[in-house]
Amino acid sequence: MSKTQRLDKILSNMGYGSRKEIKLIMKKGLVKVDGKVINDGSQHINPNTNLVEINGDTLVYKEFIYIMMNKPKGVLSASFDFRAETVVDLLDEKYQLYQPFPVGRLDKDTEGLLVLTNDGKLTHEVLAPKKHIPKTYYSKVEGVVDEEDICKFQQGVELDDGYKTLPAHLNIIKKGEISEITLTIFEGKFHQVKRMFHAVNKKVIFLKRISMGNLKLDESLGLGEYKEMTEAEIKSLKME
Repeated sequence: MSKTQRLDKILSNMGYGSRKEIKLIMKKGLVKVDGKVINDGSQHINPNTNLVEINGDTLVYKEFIYIMMNKPKGVLSASFDFRAETVVDLLDEKYQLYQPFPVGRLDKDTEGLLVLTNDGKLTHEVLAPKKHIPKTYYSKVEGVVDEEDICKFQQGVELDDGYKTLPAHLNIIKKGEISEITLTIFEGKFHQVKRMFHAVNKKVIFLKRISMGNLKLDESLGLGEYKEMTEAEIKSLKME
């Protein structure tokens, strides 16, 4: 259910300037709500039901944004970092204004599907441990991955800290000194995929997440590219 908000806050969040700048815009009579000129930015309106115009342009309001990104290596899955580039830094300013954050994390050297949003409720739903939303990865692994590994992963493997993982689905694409696999896990422990293969004496040398829930990475997105998600994609992430 939509709530009313201060008009100057809405305009600021939509990128029309600071509160001070918006005050000047309003003094010039350039802001209308439902056809009436408004000079007071403290007035509360409902941006989903009230028609807001700025200098003749109609405001198209969005409370939440949902971004699918093909995360590149070397970028942190974080909103902000003093020393390193983050996934939010890759976004255009018009999206950064919404203060989005990543839904879960990908390691700095891992590529692939990452969702960014400012919708805390959706984030909680997706990351809630009891949901066990599946996450599938494509990986290149140093060492021959075989049927014995499939069985071990199906039973859950013990990590270096003694934690036993939930059963995981391992699929061998190519067997060899460098094996290619897909792996579906149902939890998100720190460096989990790498640690699972370490537990069976193998080493992950390339890792890319290709799906979360029923949401698949749009293969048309190059590394570092992103797009706004469709309603169907948002639902598929929640597995509705």
